Amino acid sequence: MRYSKPDVGVMGEEWHRAAEVASVQPGDAIVARVAGREIAIFRIGNEFFATDNRCTHAGAPLADGYLDGEIIECPLHQGLFNVRTGQVMCAPPLRPLRTYEVRVVDQQLEVRV
Repeated sequence: MRYSKPDVGVMGEEWHRAAEVASVQPGDAIVARVAGREIAIFRIGNEFFATDNRCTHAGAPLADGYLDGEIIECPLHQGLFNVRTGQVMCAPPLRPLRTYEVRVVDQQLEVRV
């Protein structure tokens, strides 16, 4: 994977190329490996959101879940998270998801990690 020019943010976070815009259809999610992390990238209309891909309850892959608007349903125990904020919307998860900034540069999605 090729990385974009480092644009260092707060606490040493940098922008990393994650995927092509066209690889994420509206209302869908993909998994990208970014800086050694498994990140789910969600597309809502023309906006992109990124979270850790694993549910904080039992580690299920959230990109395999059902995306309804900005809410992702875990495919294992049906816990719900808001992909914009990472907040838990319905148990069994109790801890929120880590979220990441996403930007589009030359039709490429970049995630700040």
